[in-house]
Amino acid sequence: MLDPKKLKGKDFLSLLDFSREEITYIIEGGLALKRLYYQGNRSSDVLRDKVLFLIFQKPSTRTRLSFEIAMRELGGFALYASWNELQLGRGEAISDTARVLSRYGDGIVARVYEHKVVEELSKYAEIPVINGLSDLEHPVQALSDLMTVEEIFGRVDGLTIAFVGDGKDNVLNSLMIASLKLGANFHVAAPKELSPDEKYTKEADAIANEMKLDFLITEDPAEAVRGADVIYTDTWVSMGKEAEAEYRKQILSPYQVDRKLLSMASRKAVFMHCLPAHKGEEVSEDVFESERSVVWQQAENKLHLQKSLLTSLI
Repeated sequence: MLDPKKLKGKDFLSLLDFSREEITYIIEGGLALKRLYYQGNRSSDVLRDKVLFLIFQKPSTRTRLSFEIAMRELGGFALYASWNELQLGRGEAISDTARVLSRYGDGIVARVYEHKVVEELSKYAEIPVINGLSDLEHPVQALSDLMTVEEIFGRVDGLTIAFVGDGKDNVLNSLMIASLKLGANFHVAAPKELSPDEKYTKEADAIANEMKLDFLITEDPAEAVRGADVIYTDTWVSMGKEAEAEYRKQILSPYQVDRKLLSMASRKAVFMHCLPAHKGEEVSEDVFESERSVVWQQAENKLHLQKSLLTSLI
């Protein structure tokens, strides 16, 4: 059984750094906090007087607001500043900023373009650093998604999750690693021009081999989703990739999740998307708005999962 003290003070940069037991602990905490929330226990003082800094290079709706609300409901305080509002925007060293924030507060959530930025923050900060999204990973999103899967199916172990679309996706990297660690089979359908990052596929393959799971990478969406319990997609043009928009839309057009593709999955399969969605591109509007879509449940669960994460680390 996991000793919760082992998570205190730990950074949350990549799900490669977290064990099955640690991931399970955080997800179960999110489910427990959600139950309390719906019993009327929305707030506590577990993080009373604690300060969380949100420093973002990229715009955010769900990640920013859910972290701000989470800290408020836990008795603490969240302070948001965009990169350009800080001296970072004028060239102050990340190492210096990390050490200053460590003297003012108790945790940092960073949403950045390059993963090396959260790694540098982590190197110099004396307080936990949480990756709120980088070019390589989006770990808080992945755990919120797997909390949703657990909530719907009662388990993650033994299910099959299929990701369809851009194989260079940051959410995919995090979701792939965490799903396999929790015992789910994982399939990816992506064009060869946008095949997944080799660093993550090597790790995923090693986990799958050790746990005797099915890990598949294919160019055929039908092969990936056949019998799957979850079909997941993300935007085809992520922030920072706007210059590639037309090229990406062209090569990804066969990867739209529509009714025909959904019909090839398990009869009880659900559709997931981390949002924001571009209906008519990566997903048809009728699938997005269907009874099989659980996107709003996913979005809500970021709040509860992040409350669990914050109480685990801070």
